[in-house]
Amino acid sequence: MELIYFATAFVCGFGIYQLKLPPLIGFLMAGFILNLAGYKSTELLETIASLGVTLLLFSIGLKLKVSNLIKPQVWAPATLHIILSSALFSGFMLLLGIFALPLFVDLSWQSALLVGFALSFSSTVFAVKVLEERGEMASLHGKIAIGILVMQDVFAVIFLAVSTGKMPNIWALGLLLALPVFRPAMFWMLNRSKHGELLPLFGFFFALVVGYNAFEFAGLKGDLGALIVGMMFAPHKKAGELSKSLLSLKDILLVGFFLSIGLSADLTAHSFIAALVLVLVIPIKTLLYYVLTNLFKLRARTSLLTAFSLANFSEFGLIVCAVAASTGMVTSEWLAVIAIAVSITFVIASPLNKRSNELYVKVERFLLKFESKTRLAEELPVNLNDTKIVIFGMGRIGTGAYETINVTHPDVVAGIDIKPEVVEKHVKRGRRVLIADATDPDFWQRVNHSKVEMVMLAMPKHMQNIFALEQLQASGYKGQVTAIANYPDQQKELEDMGIDSTYNFYLEAGSGFAEHVKQTLFP
Repeated sequence: MELIYFATAFVCGFGIYQLKLPPLIGFLMAGFILNLAGYKSTELLETIASLGVTLLLFSIGLKLKVSNLIKPQVWAPATLHIILSSALFSGFMLLLGIFALPLFVDLSWQSALLVGFALSFSSTVFAVKVLEERGEMASLHGKIAIGILVMQDVFAVIFLAVSTGKMPNIWALGLLLALPVFRPAMFWMLNRSKHGELLPLFGFFFALVVGYNAFEFAGLKGDLGALIVGMMFAPHKKAGELSKSLLSLKDILLVGFFLSIGLSADLTAHSFIAALVLVLVIPIKTLLYYVLTNLFKLRARTSLLTAFSLANFSEFGLIVCAVAASTGMVTSEWLAVIAIAVSITFVIASPLNKRSNELYVKVERFLLKFESKTRLAEELPVNLNDTKIVIFGMGRIGTGAYETINVTHPDVVAGIDIKPEVVEKHVKRGRRVLIADATDPDFWQRVNHSKVEMVMLAMPKHMQNIFALEQLQASGYKGQVTAIANYPDQQKELEDMGIDSTYNFYLEAGSGFAEHVKQTLFP
């Protein structure tokens, strides 16, 4: 049965991807098509979906620092949004009940508030997938969005504990005390796992056994356990490598999650109409995110892209409605309503996020009128001074290029990276590296590149280099541009856009190695 499900997911995902839309839309479509054909979710598929979400949260934890959560621009908008959106959405549904709309007419103020609370959450799965595909997990708006989602997870744990009566047991205190004590041993094991097939298995073990199941045993939310254990590994130098080792496995398992949403829905005409009505509040939800983040001194673009990342309903709404249905507060049809509404918002939000930079450019002048005059440290203007060569992306390739150029042409090269910790590391080593987002249209307006003769795009994600090239060309830059690529089709895409030269990392790494050997043997 599961082979049929995943085969259908592939066909739909492949078709959608040819339209230059995210494959997850196709996976959702596959779930609904199978549902209409009479198929239902299976226990194995639900297990696969659960594993995917657990690994996703563990991966988020690997990239998350507690210092990001305690910033006012994270916890304050998250808290205010939960309160305001829950009140607004529940009021909207009670108003619809007055007009005798099916399903809404049966809601009491308590059940309406419960559903409104469920609709106030945004999807962690969707936001992370979108940010990863665009290479924006480390961007400021990416970190703000993930921080807000983690805060929502905290509210979720509190809700589940109160609503289900499932309170932490005596083992919870012991578990929370034991984790910091055993952290050095966990780090030692990560170091000893090296780089092979043991590394993803290490992640699987700590996400599911130490994270999910240990927390469930202690009466805590398992998914939160996976997130917390991931956060414990975040400061380790191998955290990024561990996350990459889990990437493919996590993506495959998440296909099961998207399939299960469509397969679990009890499709009726009333549930479909109710879901369409609920989708009408998405603009209000998105606007709230924008206004609240803007209040805390984020730039207009940062607030807008954060809001777009969160412009959807969450799969957590299904959990809330399942709890409500089990207690008789809402009918079982509301499970279908939320499932359909979640799916529709995913379909709407995918192209919205794909074209977020284009949309920002169109509304920039209007949004800047309401932008705070005070800048956060992460968003201060960038000064290139007399720099002639700029390298975007100071990973291994960018760093190697910087060092090679700096040997013969010191003081004319500068590096730019989106990650504060990367910039800090390079600055400590005496390199001239600045923090900025190359895909940000505002960056190209704030920077004076008139003296820059060459730009090197060495960012790890192909789409990051594409976006940066588009913004560079739009800013009127006349110098030379070169970029890295992993595959020939990526090289062709860059060349078709008018780039001066490309460097195929995999192909030319062998040539570089051979050149190194020649110089060693025949000096």
